[in-house]
Order: sequence, then C-alpha cells, then structure tokens
Amino acid sequence: MVFQDYALFPHLDISDNIGFGLRSLDPDERRSRVAALAKLVGLGESLTAFPHQISGGQQQRVALARALAPQPELLLLDEPFSNLDVDLRERLSLEVREIIKASGTTAIMVTHDQHEAFAMADQIGVMRDGRIEQWDSAYNLYHRPASRFVADFVGQGVFLPAKVLNDHQVEIELGVLNGSIPQSCLAGCGVCGKGCQAEVLLRPDDIIHDDASQLQAEVVHKAFRGAEIMYTLKLDSGRQVLALVPSHHNHTLGEKIGIRLDVDHVVAFSPTPP
Repeated sequence: MVFQDYALFPHLDISDNIGFGLRSLDPDERRSRVAALAKLVGLGESLTAFPHQISGGQQQRVALARALAPQPELLLLDEPFSNLDVDLRERLSLEVREIIKASGTTAIMVTHDQHEAFAMADQIGVMRDGRIEQWDSAYNLYHRPASRFVADFVGQGVFLPAKVLNDHQVEIELGVLNGSIPQSCLAGCGVCGKGCQAEVLLRPDDIIHDDASQLQAEVVHKAFRGAEIMYTLKLDSGRQVLALVPSHHNHTLGEKIGIRLDVDHVVAFSPTPP
C-alpha cells in the first residue's frame, strides 16, 4: 500500500526504506532488488539520502518503490498525490502510471480528483453512497454515463429540457439531436407522467462557437484558462449552456455570439421530479 502521507521511516535512508519489506532475502539479492527499483523510479543516485533530504515528489517515488519491492499482486494507493502541488501532481501521476505499468502490477487508486483518475486509470469506478455507480473507461464515463448522477458528477455540463421524438431523435431548444435514446426515455407517457419529455446533457464541447451561425447566445460569464475560455452563455429562453472556446475568441460580457451544436453522443434521462 502507498499511503497518502507516504509514511516513510525517517531514521532509514532511501535504500533501507525501499528494502524494508525484503528482510527475508539474502543481502546480495536484497541489494539487487533495491537497486533495480531505485532505477525504475529514477532514484538510483539518492539511495544514501534520508527522507527529509529529498523533495515531496521523490518521497512519493520512494513510497511507491517500497510498496513494489515485495512484488505484490495488487497495489493500493490512497490519494497518493494529495500532498503535492498541482504541477508536480500532474507530472508525477503520469510517471507513476508508467512505473506501475513497467512493474506489471495491478493497482487500485482512490482519488477525489477526476483529472488524476483520467490520467492514471485504465478503468474508473464512480462511487455513490458506498456503491459503484459505473465502472468504465474515462471516455465512457464522460460521453456515455450510465446514470444521471454520473453525468452530473463527471466533467461539466448542463441539462436542457427535451422532447423525445422517436427512438433516435430528441428535440431541444437549440435543434434536433440524432442518436440512440436511452430506454428510460422511451418508457411512454403513461410511465413518466410528463408526456414524452426528457432532459439532455450538453457538455462544453457540444457547443461550438461559430460566427457564421444564425443561432445566438449572450455571454454572461467567462473563465480564462490559457489556451481556452469557458463561456457561460444565456439562450433566448433564459437557460444557460457552457462552451469551451479557443482563447483568441475573446468576447465581452453581454455580447451575443454565434453558436452551433456538435453532439456525437446524446445523453438523455427521464426528467427529475419537480
């Protein structure tokens, strides 16, 4: 297990920390295993240093090497990057993924950071009240959520009221969307009690800024993100949608801009109770 606070032994140097779980091996085999792991995690030159003499990122690597040393079948990571700053966390998460892949060990990681989960995991489980709501790839969690909770929890987006036209079309105020409509939205008027109504999730990447479009929306908020700007746009109905736009399209609050839909995956659910 790799602990959230690393739990390194302060009185042992890096070599002895990594080799702590290898007491049953003979000294030569133990040294060889420690050297191999130190090389794997990029700490071959720091084996004589003590934990307080190395950086937080290096301490994380030592904790990982110590956990991998006994060649476990399963590695558990408890929010392993929560004590690191954002830049180091992103860089180290990719490095740790490569290290775990190279070791051939299966790993389960707990995290509250979606970006961290997306960067690290082959498969992700979204938990709610102690139960796994959906176990899937990051792509499917974002584009094909199995429940409204997952749709709301993963990424950003807004729900717009919609009318289900048939089993492959749904209409929102921005136009008609084509796609496979979930069976819950085809239950029929007698089941849902609201006619053929649904709610469709629109992600920021579903709304494209297009100056040539006749469809207009008002900029009510903008969040600059470097290469992109996240715009909150108000539609004629007063409802709001999000649009992720390249940052050279720098519009002012109150300005109306052209938008169009580019929806590959229709994510629709039965309306929530009033």
